[in-house]
Amino acid sequence: MSPHDWNAPSYDRVATGVVALGHEVLDRLTLAGDETVLDAGCGAGAVTEQLVARLPRGHVIAVDASPAMVALATERLGEGADVRVADLTTLELETTVDAILSTATLHWVADHDALFTRLHGVLREGGRLVAQCGGAGNVADVRFAAANASSSPPFAEALAGFDPWTFAGARETEERLRAAGFTDVRCWLEPRKVPTAGAPEEYLRTVMLGAHLERLDPASHDAFVGAVLAQLGDFEVARYVRLNIEATAGPRPDR
Repeated sequence: MSPHDWNAPSYDRVATGVVALGHEVLDRLTLAGDETVLDAGCGAGAVTEQLVARLPRGHVIAVDASPAMVALATERLGEGADVRVADLTTLELETTVDAILSTATLHWVADHDALFTRLHGVLREGGRLVAQCGGAGNVADVRFAAANASSSPPFAEALAGFDPWTFAGARETEERLRAAGFTDVRCWLEPRKVPTAGAPEEYLRTVMLGAHLERLDPASHDAFVGAVLAQLGDFEVARYVRLNIEATAGPRPDR
C-alpha cells in the first residue's frame, strides 16, 4: 500500500460515506459465522467491527499499512480481532483464511499483479474474495486538480508527476485475478456520490491528499490543499467510481 501514514481520527470523523460503501460490500460476503476472514486494509476498523459481529464463532485478521490506522482499529476492536500492520503485497499469515474482505484500499497498491497473487496465496482453495476500491475514472476531478497544483510552483519540485493511485478498469482486473489463480471472477464499475461530511477541506486533506502532503514541507500543506480546493470550487460531494471485485480462489500452486 501507499507508504504514507494517515490521520486516523480525522479519517474516522469525515469518511463516514466511504465507510457506508464498505458496509454494502460486507453485505455481499456470505458468511456462516464460523469462518476466519482477512480484512485487507482495515483502516480505523469501522467496517471490521461489523465483520466481527457477523462471525460469533469465527476469527478476524485485520491488516493495514498505516500504524495510526492500526492503533485506532486496535482500540476500537479490542480482543475482537487480530489487528496488524502489514503490506498486502508481502503479507504472510500463519494459516490460510476462508475469505477476504477489502474496502477502499486496493487503489493505494501500485502493483495489482503482486497484490492479487499474494491475496490468492493466503486464501484457501474455494475461499472468496469480495472487495471494492477506486476504479477507472474515480475522483477524476480531484485527480486533475491535484495534478495541476502539483505541476506548479512551489509544489512542483516535490510533486511533479506524482500520482499515488491505481484506478484500474473491470476487464483488466478480471484478467489479473485469473492470472493470479482466481476463478468465478466478476468485476464491475459503479459510479457513486459521497458527501464530504460538511468538511470539504478536511476531507481532501485526510481522505484524498495525504500521500501528496507527506512529500511536502508541513508549512506548505494548507497552501496545497487550498490550491486543489480552489480548482474544485463547490466540493460538497466526492464523485467516486468504485471497482467491485468478486472471485473464488482456485487451486494453490503448491498443491
